[in-house]
Amino acid sequence: MQNPIEEFNSYRSKMNDKLLADNNKIIKRIFNLDTNAFQEGALDTKTKELLGLVASTVLRCDDCVKYHLESSYNAGVSKEEIMESLSIATLVGGTIVIPHLRRAYEYWEALEEQEG
Repeated sequence: MQNPIEEFNSYRSKMNDKLLADNNKIIKRIFNLDTNAFQEGALDTKTKELLGLVASTVLRCDDCVKYHLESSYNAGVSKEEIMESLSIATLVGGTIVIPHLRRAYEYWEALEEQEG
């Protein structure tokens, strides 16, 4: 059985490859814009990832939350920074966000455990 991180990344990679192989110009441009938006600019990458995490949590997109958690983790964001960001997301999103908060916390734990 794959761990949740490998399972998520494997599926995401497989489906992204299929979508991009279909050669739809609009989808390719959206993917490119998404990639470029999170590059270092006036805001550093860590800040942009935390903004993405908050927005994704408020919008209740678990796949997006996982993506931004992993990107944040790889960018060196601390658990404290993640939890503070998720607390803002829960405040803004309301109690309906709490199930996503639980899953985000569980995924962050998996990210930390993979180091071990």
